[in-house]
Amino acid sequence: MNPALSQLKPYPFERLAALKQEVTPPAELKPIMLSIGEPKHPTPAIISDALITHLHHLATYPSTRGLPELRAAIATWLGWRFQLDRDGIDPETQILPVSGTREALFAIAQALIDPADRPLVMMPNPFYQIYEGAALLAGAQPFYLPCTASKGFLPDFDLIDEATWRRCQLLYLCSPGNPTGAVMDQASLQRLIALAEQHDFIIAADECYSELYPDEQRPPVGLLQAAAAMGLEDYRRCLVFHSLSKRSNAPGLRSGFVAGDARLIARFFAYRTYHGCAMPLQHQHASLAAWQDESHVRENRARYREKFKAVLEILDGVLDCHQPEGGFYLWARTPEADETSFVRELFAREHLTLLPGRFLSRPAIDGQDPGRGYVRIALVPELADCVEAALRIRRFFASR
Repeated sequence: MNPALSQLKPYPFERLAALKQEVTPPAELKPIMLSIGEPKHPTPAIISDALITHLHHLATYPSTRGLPELRAAIATWLGWRFQLDRDGIDPETQILPVSGTREALFAIAQALIDPADRPLVMMPNPFYQIYEGAALLAGAQPFYLPCTASKGFLPDFDLIDEATWRRCQLLYLCSPGNPTGAVMDQASLQRLIALAEQHDFIIAADECYSELYPDEQRPPVGLLQAAAAMGLEDYRRCLVFHSLSKRSNAPGLRSGFVAGDARLIARFFAYRTYHGCAMPLQHQHASLAAWQDESHVRENRARYREKFKAVLEILDGVLDCHQPEGGFYLWARTPEADETSFVRELFAREHLTLLPGRFLSRPAIDGQDPGRGYVRIALVPELADCVEAALRIRRFFASR
């Protein structure tokens, strides 16, 4: 058995279930779950209709590289969305459809890490736990980059010394961030690209929240966009991961793509050929319909804006939180340092589930945990449930 399996930490939702164990919430209150980032808006009909239309492909093996027309649609979308140059990105060599970004973010470490030299895999802290598990099972050591309020919830790369950079083989980035919603600007991305070139590591940018943002005139910048703007038309050392789960409310479709450096895509393709995880053809046709339509994405953003506005008005003066730059989470500071007790008591009294911040973070070198004293609130249900949840939180504080 792989000895690295013993290093895996319990998943956040396992810990949450244990926290709620033996607690009986009020039966008269409808349960509301704001703990998991599973979109509850309806999946657009253009996606489900395309899926049903192509169900006859159940009798066909899909290819690892995916349909040429799907890769072409993704290339067109990337070029439009991230202002890439005239030639944009090559759908033949720089794009690979994947069965959701969770699988691909994990697999990329297995494909690209050389465990011989005690490598580091860097990641933001707090973070999506797949990054940590991917590093451990690839034979690397996770290195946590604290994302605190004093730094705008973004990693502070100035804290990393030369020796540490030399050990880094892969750096996971998440912008807009999970759970904080923080967005890295173009200058910071370009500085990180320069560091990758200087110290010979790869950037894996998880951009699955990139299409959820409050201002239609200010979409978050992407890693490929930053690379192209500095003249790196081959996107060397850069990979981006995009998904339809959040953008198109299709988490069950398990559809996304990885794009960037053709050399790295070729290595990842070879790995996936053996991995056996090609996206089913009917899912590819549904994905093609999704990437070719922006109207449902704009409508989706409008619904999240409505929820943030309503919830933040109710929570004003109750919880320390603000409108994020992207994503659908509120990263809220709790009045006491032990956010786990706060979450447990809120569940017991209001039948409302949030996620403790420390379930998404690790203690830093100085012993401080950037998740301590925070909760993640996922505004994924419909508006009425989000409003009801905010009213329950307000009532909870009033009754204390």
